[in-house]
Amino acid sequence: MSVIRYEPWSLVSRLHHDLDRLFTQEFARGDDARVAVCDWVPAVDVVETADAFVLTADLPGVEPQDIEVTMENGVLSIRGRRVNETYNGQSGYRRIERQSGEFFRRFTLPDTADADAISAKTSNGVLEVRIGKRAEVQPRRIEIKVS
Repeated sequence: MSVIRYEPWSLVSRLHHDLDRLFTQEFARGDDARVAVCDWVPAVDVVETADAFVLTADLPGVEPQDIEVTMENGVLSIRGRRVNETYNGQSGYRRIERQSGEFFRRFTLPDTADADAISAKTSNGVLEVRIGKRAEVQPRRIEIKVS
């Protein structure tokens, strides 16, 4: 008979992590990041550098031709589809945790984002979208004349 170590707090910790991620995704965005109904939501990091905004999305199993990146009116949209071809209604599965189907994310970018300087690449299931920044516009002082 073998001894199996049981750690009840690991289940609580995992539940806490999952709930924290759910509430962060759903309520803390403030940018209508997910307006459309979708089957799953990929994790995305957004980093601002000196010359660009860089979005990194985890999209394992998503083919590059199944990803669409668009920018309109200062809103960057990433949409696509992941197909799980291994399941296809086969019996015998005891657990299915990998999500598949349509996904959609939307991010409102600041006015400094340059819609003409966007590039996207994918490597090992990670999508990187780089949005260049416009040169900062300096405020112009307007002289007030006395008549």
